[in-house]
Amino acid sequence: MNIHRCRFVPYPPSTINALAFSHPSTNSRKGGPPSTLRLAVGRANGDIDIWNPLKGAWFHETTLKGGKDRSIEGLAWTQEPDEEDENGAILDGKLRLFSIGYSAAVTEWDLSLGKPIRHTSGNYGEIWCLAAQPKWQAMTKEPNKLPAAEGEFRGQNIVVGCADGAVVLLSTADGDLKFHRSLSRASAKKARILSITFQNRFIVIAGCADSTIRVFDTRSGQILRSMSLGSGPTGGPKEILVWSVKCLSNGSIVSGDSTGEVRFWDGKNYTLSQRLKSHRADVLDLETSMDGNTVISGGMDRRSIVYKRVGTGKGQDRRRWAKVLHRRFHSHDVKTMATFEAKNFSVIASGGIDTTPVIIPLREFGLEYHQTLPGLPQYPAVQSAPEKRLLMSWWEREVWIWRISRPNRNSSSDDEADTSSSPSGRKLVAKITLSSEESITSASLSANGGILAVSTVADVKIFRLRERRSVSEDILRVNKLESDLFPLNAGGKLVQFSPDARWLFVIDNSSRVCVIRITHHAERQDGDDPTNNVGIYPRGIRLERLNRHRGGSKSNSIGALGNYDRVISRLAFSLDSRIVVVGDLSGYLDSWVLEGHDDTQPIEEDTEGDDSSSEHSFSEGNDYSRATTKARPILGQQWIRNPSASLLPKLPSAPIILSFRPPPSTNPHQHTHDLPVGENRLLVLTSEHQMYEFEVLEGRLSAWSRRNPSQNLPDAFRGTRARAMGCIWDTNAGTQRLWLYGSSWIWMLNLSKDFRVFAGDSLTNKKGIRKKRKHNEIEERKCTSGAGSRIHDSELETGIGRKILKTTGLDKEPEWVSLETPHRSDIEVDEGGQEASALVTLRREIGQGGDDNDMQGAGAAKDLVVKGRQLGRSAWWSTYKYRPIMGMVPIGLPHDDGKELAGGRRAHASQDPEVVLVERPLWDVDLPPRYHGDQEWVK
Repeated sequence: MNIHRCRFVPYPPSTINALAFSHPSTNSRKGGPPSTLRLAVGRANGDIDIWNPLKGAWFHETTLKGGKDRSIEGLAWTQEPDEEDENGAILDGKLRLFSIGYSAAVTEWDLSLGKPIRHTSGNYGEIWCLAAQPKWQAMTKEPNKLPAAEGEFRGQNIVVGCADGAVVLLSTADGDLKFHRSLSRASAKKARILSITFQNRFIVIAGCADSTIRVFDTRSGQILRSMSLGSGPTGGPKEILVWSVKCLSNGSIVSGDSTGEVRFWDGKNYTLSQRLKSHRADVLDLETSMDGNTVISGGMDRRSIVYKRVGTGKGQDRRRWAKVLHRRFHSHDVKTMATFEAKNFSVIASGGIDTTPVIIPLREFGLEYHQTLPGLPQYPAVQSAPEKRLLMSWWEREVWIWRISRPNRNSSSDDEADTSSSPSGRKLVAKITLSSEESITSASLSANGGILAVSTVADVKIFRLRERRSVSEDILRVNKLESDLFPLNAGGKLVQFSPDARWLFVIDNSSRVCVIRITHHAERQDGDDPTNNVGIYPRGIRLERLNRHRGGSKSNSIGALGNYDRVISRLAFSLDSRIVVVGDLSGYLDSWVLEGHDDTQPIEEDTEGDDSSSEHSFSEGNDYSRATTKARPILGQQWIRNPSASLLPKLPSAPIILSFRPPPSTNPHQHTHDLPVGENRLLVLTSEHQMYEFEVLEGRLSAWSRRNPSQNLPDAFRGTRARAMGCIWDTNAGTQRLWLYGSSWIWMLNLSKDFRVFAGDSLTNKKGIRKKRKHNEIEERKCTSGAGSRIHDSELETGIGRKILKTTGLDKEPEWVSLETPHRSDIEVDEGGQEASALVTLRREIGQGGDDNDMQGAGAAKDLVVKGRQLGRSAWWSTYKYRPIMGMVPIGLPHDDGKELAGGRRAHASQDPEVVLVERPLWDVDLPPRYHGDQEWVK
């Protein structure tokens, strides 16, 4: 593979200002967190990233886009009271997400639509902080819990602190968001409310900018107590800023301030209990454990410090606090933290100016590694037009397009071409800035580089790109194509052109699939209108998805997240543009096929096509409510539901990669009245890194996928932390190589070979059948509490170790005894199972379901199983050389390196795929100056 390693894309990563988990910590006996647990990450550019913990895999599901001059400064989740359906089953209440950002408004977001649904503001100042009321709980002990009193509100209200000193309580009753009462009005001093939290459902603790912590009662609206922190240090500001306040499970209060001190306050008489000078600069945020025995703080000095109770005093409240240890997980200020704990899940999420979220083990701090999540978009914000050697990237409201030069083969001995150091390696040919205030949600560039589609939550814009070359310049002329089609005026979250640039698929904000026909006419002369050769057909189609029944065991997730799991996140075309597949967050796949022939001459518009329940037509000026129930062909073609669509199974998790395997040969301009009969094998990689390949038109697994189940993938690949972002196929010289990439790795899987049935010779018998075994070295270090892998005993830096040597008497042999509870990695498992492995081996030996497209015969497959280790090496390859990766896209066409050797032969490199790999290292990003303490010389 020929790689253009690029670092010139000026994508601006955004600071993390707020973090919030969707659920409070729970002491339930269930092993893991609830399936609806999500982490919201608020950034300075107004975006909110939604992450799914996914058993420690941490999958980025979607991003709620912001807009011009918007910022997220605070986040809070609430949950409506549980409900009971007609069958007596308890349904979890609906989850609601709220945000603030440099204004007097609180915004509520709809996760399904990906945009705000309501705002509230009042006669108070700019909001600086917010907090959600704790969930309602019965007041009596088990087992005789009493229901809520008559008229008692069981929901969660929102309290906000303002810059003018006001503290306001907002009501979330009846699914609304409105003003309820003021707890503190603006004072003459206008002491800003910098931090706020609930001590219980009725007591609010607020940290102020005048060296004071105030206590409010939401029932009476009065101030109960004011706790003074005194004056600032000598030579510094007089006032102390209380940047963070939190409450422990016993009601005690913890505060972090601008002096670098963490103070502990008695929660009953509101007096100071203890103070610790632990940070060298401001303490910006605090978090506490569920049992109230651990506190962690983060500040401007980049430190994350852990405090625990020590001593043997009577009662938990009498034990003193001590600093245990500190780490530097971030390279800049630690601005925000959030925590969640369950039985087998205990993590702290932290973020700051360095733009990368970090997941830190809480209960196992020092015994497990932390995990750094990518700070770049996980849906690549990079695309290319290989025919024209164009590279496109987008962010906020801008789209930039470069033309990549052909590599200079004489400048390096390897196959890597660095275009970042040579100005002649690329040329900025177009730069588009949208006039709207909404940020870009998606963009698509046609393969021929002639059309560009850009979507926001408000509208979709289509541009025509035309080359204008001269001796002195190489730029693209950009012209907007006008149309009144409803999808273009309603906005969308995903847009993509078909490979032949004749169809534009728009996934609107409600995850409805809309199809727009792009018309192509004969090229005009230079004096004519430059947009006349490309147009938008005045009628579009809305495709209907299969109705999925999600009752039964999924009723809880439906009640908490609504239709969020039906949000479409991925879309893929076949290379001949005649099959399209979409996947949603729940794991369902919907597919359609294109039938008919392409007729460039418009046919009679009143000619109705076949009645199909999967299509609806709409014309210019019409919305979905006026869509016709009978779909008519557009220029002789129409999209119909795949007859085998219902046979495709539900995936165990959301798909992150959908890609059709390239056929040995194809004619992209061949169109007939029949359904597609060529290559229709769809490769799917899920968020849990499980790989499947489906024959879409038959609705079944392919022969290759039946011979190679997901558990046969290399252990190192399945244990990779960062999720995959995209893929590139290499089918030259009769190979079938799949190049996968994530934010910090590149993997090559040779799909022309079968993977080994077993993980190692020492764990198999002569027939290659996997036996029941303990986890290998990689799996032993997988996460146990939701963060990073388990630290090996030899690498521990804290404590006295995990085991002690126990000796009982002189006659008995000493034995090693573990000091901790068994972890999941210590349990014997049989991932594939002997029966499954035997079935895979049998399929390979007899060649069940084999076809001409399988590059490996039955005999070779049998040899592969027997030799195992020898042939397995050539079946995959990986590297961690490139990071952080923003995207990797193909550039140029085969046999298009521009160099011809003697005898008319092309250069050898033309046989390999040519790609552009875009990196965005943090050291190349302009960040504000950071704090440097004494004896810190690292810049």
